[in-house]
Order: sequence, then structure tokens, then C-alpha cells
Amino acid sequence: MQLEIRPDPAEVGRARRWTRSRLAGSGIAADEPLAETLILLVSELVTNAVVHTGCPAVLRLSLLGATAGEATIRLEVADQSDRAPAPRCVDGDATGGRGLALVDGLADRWGWSTDGAGKRIWCELDRCAAARAAAPAWGGFAYEAV
Repeated sequence: MQLEIRPDPAEVGRARRWTRSRLAGSGIAADEPLAETLILLVSELVTNAVVHTGCPAVLRLSLLGATAGEATIRLEVADQSDRAPAPRCVDGDATGGRGLALVDGLADRWGWSTDGAGKRIWCELDRCAAARAAAPAWGGFAYEAV
């Protein structure tokens, strides 16, 4: 499943709505923590593509190995920019710059690769009720409100 993304910040909301509808069609309830986490990851990766590249992008979702409530959901955002994703160190007052840190903390795996003249950033979430229930919230990172 894929969605073409224009280089417009309004596309982030459209990407979230599209993702919610695809998750519902895959049997993943909107109120599942997995769905909420995936929507946040979509927001972060699509925002990065729209804001930092100024190029069109493609959002892809894949449900891999769906058996007995266990599966891996793979999210990919491919864009036409050859600029590598660069995690930033930001101070407490900054209003941006935490997207890749969130992806790192929330996804079970993530990475990026070149894709033709551009790149593809991907992350995966495992849908395993037992593992999710035992895992600490926010991928084990402690976030402090300032």
C-alpha cells in the first residue's frame, strides 16, 4: 500500500488519515497502542520528508507475517533528496529536531538507504501482544517534561 505525498505540510494530516484507514482494514484497532505509535511515526517521517527535502515523497505501509496476532508493520518514506537523515541534538527550548530521536525510541528497528537518486527511510514495529505488554513505554527512554 502506498500514498503519494506532495511537498506541502498539509500532507502530514492526510498521511495520518490514510494510515488509520489502512490499519483498520488490516484488523489493527485505532485504540491499540501499536496504531497510536505507528501514527506518530508516520507524522515524524512524513514531516521530515516534507519540511527538509521540499520534494514529493511516497509513504508505504506493509504488514509482514500476519499470523496469530503477531506481525511486523513496516513504514517507509521514500523521497527524491539525496541528503542523509541527520539526528540532531537540541536543547529543551527547541520546537523541532526530535523526530529521528522519537523514531529511534519508538520503533523496534529503523534505518535508511539510498534509493535511486533519493533515499528511503524505514522503521518497523512488531505486533506481539506479550512483548509489547512487557516492554517499557516509549521504547525504554525516559522523557522529561520541561
